[in-house]
Amino acid sequence: MGKVLTQDIRNIVLLGHGGCGKTSIAEAALYLTKATDRLGKPSDGNTVCDYDPEEIKRGFSLSAAMAPVMWNNTKINFIDTPGYLDFEGEVVQAIRVADSALISVDARGGVEVGTKLAWSNATDADIPKAFFVNKFDDKEANFERIFDELRENFGLSVCPLYIPTSTGSMSFINLITMKQRNFASDGTFTDSDIDSNAMALAEKYRESFLESIAETSDELMEKYFAGEEITKEEASNALKIGFMNGSIAPVICGSAVKLWGIASLLEIAVDSFPTYTSHKCEHAVENGETKEVAIDPDGTTSIFVFKTISDPFVGKMSFFKVMNGELRNDMTLKNLQTENSEKFAHFYVMRGKKQTEVDTLCCGDIGMIPKLANTNTNDTLTNGNALPYTPAVYPESVFTMAVSPKAKGDEDKISQGINKLLEEDNTLKYENNTELKQILISGLGDIHLDVVISKLKTRYNTAVEMSKPKIAYRETIKKKVQVEGKHKKQSGGSGQYGHVKITFAPGEDIGLTFTQSVVGGSVPKNYYPAVEKGLTEAMQKGVLAGFPVVNLAADLFDGSYHPVDSNEISFKLAAILAYKAGLAQAQPVILEPVGLLKVKIPTDMMGDVIGDINKRRGRILGMNADESKKGYSIVEAEVPKSEMLDYAIIMRAISGGLGRYTFEFARYEEVPGNVSQKIIELAQKAE
Repeated sequence: MGKVLTQDIRNIVLLGHGGCGKTSIAEAALYLTKATDRLGKPSDGNTVCDYDPEEIKRGFSLSAAMAPVMWNNTKINFIDTPGYLDFEGEVVQAIRVADSALISVDARGGVEVGTKLAWSNATDADIPKAFFVNKFDDKEANFERIFDELRENFGLSVCPLYIPTSTGSMSFINLITMKQRNFASDGTFTDSDIDSNAMALAEKYRESFLESIAETSDELMEKYFAGEEITKEEASNALKIGFMNGSIAPVICGSAVKLWGIASLLEIAVDSFPTYTSHKCEHAVENGETKEVAIDPDGTTSIFVFKTISDPFVGKMSFFKVMNGELRNDMTLKNLQTENSEKFAHFYVMRGKKQTEVDTLCCGDIGMIPKLANTNTNDTLTNGNALPYTPAVYPESVFTMAVSPKAKGDEDKISQGINKLLEEDNTLKYENNTELKQILISGLGDIHLDVVISKLKTRYNTAVEMSKPKIAYRETIKKKVQVEGKHKKQSGGSGQYGHVKITFAPGEDIGLTFTQSVVGGSVPKNYYPAVEKGLTEAMQKGVLAGFPVVNLAADLFDGSYHPVDSNEISFKLAAILAYKAGLAQAQPVILEPVGLLKVKIPTDMMGDVIGDINKRRGRILGMNADESKKGYSIVEAEVPKSEMLDYAIIMRAISGGLGRYTFEFARYEEVPGNVSQKIIELAQKAE
């Protein structure tokens, strides 16, 4: 692949529901352009884009992969992305560097949750969108139904462009040229005039096509209403304008596994899909604010790292897009985030896992450089005075599990392996929780974490088990009591003697509020710190289920001492005895963490969400229309953390993947009696 210019590059991200054929589209494009010599299938584990051992094992995409092809002297960088929601982080970072989105739709399944999410994500990123309705070799494929579904969900911008002549047909009509393309079983094709029996269908959808493109200019609108002919050149130019400004989302049909429509897709991509410079400007950050900066292919060299792979053999691999200027292999760029300088002596273009070294990359192109030790995803590197580009914003990591080594002493290996995976996965979170004595990992769902565990085993030879995370309960008291504690020990020589009388009561502050009201020197002042220390240590374990005690006030009001046998340890032990006796009498209760839950959900699903929250002992705080997204509402509630452990999975089931939520700790609240008893029983079993 020789040197190409900015105007000859198309960066197209492949989006869509899981199983709709995104990887097959990339594979078909690679095969048709002779970039590969075989047509791989995800089910056979031999595709270019799904090369990771985990992807081969599971039969679907887990990460974004590059599939560049050359067509009519134009380089088309397809970025294949996963369809499963657990790997949305890969989709987000691919969209960040794409100049347009091609949303794959199953010709049988129609508009699915993944289709809606793809449209939403591309719309949020403000990039043009097109549809490839795939799998038209299926006898149950129905273009009329699919097209109506697309229009119903995404509006009148949905514009037919390349349509089948009939169900199960091997012929397709280009509504710009009004020519028919007829495919043979081996994927080869011939072009012809439209068959007479398909002309009525062609004219029907040509009318829809003309309606859409007429919206792009007053001149075309006048010609359309006047019934004047719109030329092929006018239609092609209008399609390009409408596609770029978002008023047209063209629909292209075919079958990737049969190569139907793939050549037409590549032709349309070259003619109508935008270049990087079509966008005129990029988004950067200055003083915390987003700012538009002009794209200059001849200006200062700046690159943006959008993806990282931590390969156990190659090392760290940083995928980047040249956002400004040209990148050459004699350059040293400064990382604006870390202030480190990085040499770019060897960089590559990637096709799946295949690396091809290049000397230069022009503005808008995508490459990979290995072993940048001080550079991470979302970093900007430049050789001039540039601003950092706006980072990709990743979804919240809401599903948490505890991991433990199967082999003793492997904790360090787990940490090292997870830290490597954290470099490449911005939706993975890791915490070594010392209070719970658990290693916690958080991700987007159960499949996501299952893949993480699998990678730890295959890449870093660390076998772990997953379990539910413990909840950080607390204990406190509700009643005021007066108790005494006496420690007395005699064993030859000097003995031990400490005697305290303490009032315990609910405290205002989170920890221990310790006061003294001793009169007459019954407890010497030099023993006060020992009493306080004894109480502080004892508070690490409550009297009900052994959880730390909070909000405790203790007043030392009396006691006694022995001039010879009393010492600090004696008074510390006496305080602990008083603590154990006092808390048991002071109406101890268990407290649980409660968090603020905010759910963004399609309005027609609100009833199911509220019903589920109520089952989780939640309290609804409010319901409002989401001003940022039409047809969505936001539900706010307070819910105990113990009831939220499986919420990511249940929310996905309720909403079909369309719901989003955040959950943040708010405070501790008393646990209801029936729940408290279960917690105590479990704690006793664990001892």
